[in-house]
Amino acid sequence: MRTAVRFPARTGLEQILDGLEGDPAFSSMVTRWERLPAIAPRYAPFPAWLDERIVRTLRRRGIEALYSHQAAALEATRAGRHTVVITPTASGKTLCYNLPVLDAIAKDPTARALYLFPTKALSQDQLAELERGSAEMDIDLATYTYDGDTPPAVRAAIRSAGHVVITNPDMLHTGILPHHTKWVKLFESLRFVVLDELHTYRGVFGSHVANVLRRLRRICAFYGSHPIFICTSATIANPEELARRHIEDDVVVIDESGAPRGEKVIAFVNPPVVNRNLSIRQSALLTGRDIAATLLASGVQTIAFAQSRVQTELLLTYLRSRFPQPQWPSDLIRGYRGGYLPSERRAIERGLRDGSVRGVVSTNALELGIDIGALQAAVLLGYPGTVASTWQQMGRAGRREEMSAAFLVATSSPTDQYVAQHPEYVLERSPEAGLVNPDNLHVLVEHLKCAAFEIPFEPRERFGTEDTPGVLSYLDEQGVLHEAGGKYHWSDQAFPAEGMSLRTATNDNVVIVDETGPATRVVGAEHHDGRARVIGEIDRFAAQVLLHEQAIYLHESRQLQVERLDWENAKAYVREVKVDYYTQAELAVRIRVIDEFDRRSPPRGFDLAHGEVLVSTLTTMFKKLTMYTHENVGWGKIHLPEQELQTTSFWCSLPERVVAGWPKERVEVALAGLGNLLHALAPLFLMCDPHDLGLAVEVRSPHTGRPTIYLFDMTPGGIGFSERLFRSAAPLFERAREHLAACSCDGGCPSCVGPAYALGADVRGAVAHLLSLA
Repeated sequence: MRTAVRFPARTGLEQILDGLEGDPAFSSMVTRWERLPAIAPRYAPFPAWLDERIVRTLRRRGIEALYSHQAAALEATRAGRHTVVITPTASGKTLCYNLPVLDAIAKDPTARALYLFPTKALSQDQLAELERGSAEMDIDLATYTYDGDTPPAVRAAIRSAGHVVITNPDMLHTGILPHHTKWVKLFESLRFVVLDELHTYRGVFGSHVANVLRRLRRICAFYGSHPIFICTSATIANPEELARRHIEDDVVVIDESGAPRGEKVIAFVNPPVVNRNLSIRQSALLTGRDIAATLLASGVQTIAFAQSRVQTELLLTYLRSRFPQPQWPSDLIRGYRGGYLPSERRAIERGLRDGSVRGVVSTNALELGIDIGALQAAVLLGYPGTVASTWQQMGRAGRREEMSAAFLVATSSPTDQYVAQHPEYVLERSPEAGLVNPDNLHVLVEHLKCAAFEIPFEPRERFGTEDTPGVLSYLDEQGVLHEAGGKYHWSDQAFPAEGMSLRTATNDNVVIVDETGPATRVVGAEHHDGRARVIGEIDRFAAQVLLHEQAIYLHESRQLQVERLDWENAKAYVREVKVDYYTQAELAVRIRVIDEFDRRSPPRGFDLAHGEVLVSTLTTMFKKLTMYTHENVGWGKIHLPEQELQTTSFWCSLPERVVAGWPKERVEVALAGLGNLLHALAPLFLMCDPHDLGLAVEVRSPHTGRPTIYLFDMTPGGIGFSERLFRSAAPLFERAREHLAACSCDGGCPSCVGPAYALGADVRGAVAHLLSLA
């Protein structure tokens, strides 16, 4: 049995924060010290229709009433309305879907529910919660998780007896929908579908998930059921739009939380500049280590979020060296990330809940709603990439009504520096939108094939696009479908869902094969068994830049060198190395505008447009750049064929008067610098990674006849980024002006427009001039 850990005399969190706030060295790094006041709860009575066994159990747990948003969700669901609940971390969103489900099954044992979670850990967490709840409530509820780890012997029992089936979109796609005839009891009586963490279903993955849900609804209709969807989400700009794109029906948005919140201090920390010319700052890892160590030394239970597995292990090592044994317990601080055994992760979660683990260093694996109890402080090493993720990670501290603190430590990246200089971007309502495009033809056609395999299509049936009959006719001509008896039937030998990933828009991908063996394994790297193994895949368009021979490819922060690229058979063979440089391919990009969807020409500034484009690229050489100073220390040739990508793009062109009298070289430098800046800041509006967008600049574009910057979607067919940028152009340029003005460099650096030594000494001034006219 565990004994309570003895700590030295503690200092309260309030006193620690006062000490940090009053420390000149620390306060000089703080760009914002925000105190969020405590918020009192708002309650609503249990609805009269809620099963009495549920009410009695909740009261035994000390819950005498519902929070107002929980009551609103229950009433909307009771009225047969689809709902999306957007409230903070630890606000009790789980009850918003568990209570309607438990009530329905308590009153009708034939009722069924399907829960979709993005991770296995969340599924296991929910399984435990439902099993505990149904046992306490004396409700006969058979709840199962159904994923790749489910033993074959158990699967038959789940299909016939499971009241609640907990799974993930990938398993629904390959393991349930294609075999719907084995799941008749589920689909005939399906009353509820729970879609948890809706904001994670965006981009290409979200576009696939929306089509998986189309197939689910089609199968439900075939069996005569019409389930109610209950969605939960972190705060985003467009929850209703995102939910409607997935459900394709009206939704009730519940975004006023009734849950209480303790007082919270949020500090934005920008480490000091150590190289002014390159605007490189002290490591966020070391600054974060010092903050976390200060908190842990005073007994404050703390979580630190790192951005990679390697960072996680490094920070864990640094912190453990600060708390040596035997003065401190061996399990005082633990690591948590993918690659740990499930039993290890469960033990860490228990230790956090019971207080025996005082600190944890995690990747974003603990960002989502796994129950880890009430931590007091969170330290974020770098901006997590979205406002939603930032609040999710900060929300892991202060999960009850006590005071809590969160520290966001910025890196030198442009996005991090923008957030550090403009904390209001995080503190005010999220400007980010979760975008999906379920009607992307590349994605939709693959799911239409899957749907035809599941149930034959009627000639006039619609599946997403208005032109479903046209797509069906095309697939008939290709021999994939066969029209007979007035219906389109699947006629191919292949099983369509099995070979289709929900993470990419096309199946034409390059597979990455890791050949690192025990003899060549780098010390401290992940465990390998000596056999070659597939570690991922990348579409061909991106592969030419990331997987050319001799490229340094980063996988979960491991450095892998591409030893051989078999382009014809789409395989890249990599081996782990330890080098102090990264590679950057020189990409010649040519843009041809196929169709201009919309255009805007303000009286002053840039002309703006978005539309469909054909991007042609050719990689000819690559550079080796040092990790921190970005100096060129070598180069090599690349021999690959030209690639084409048909997608959507946003572009802005400069009127001739803006650059009148400028030499061509200055126009080129200004365009490159402004392109770098816009490309770095665009993800602030899109909930995407920078590599999801491509950048091209043309001193004289064949389409516009002017100097033009293109930001194009790296997904074939596009998923909506270009239109969102077109609509958000004014705030995008405003943020670019603010960021450039706040940057501490003299002539240009990697944190703003790009390094002056690479682009030219005048790059910052030239970009500032262009932005003054935008």
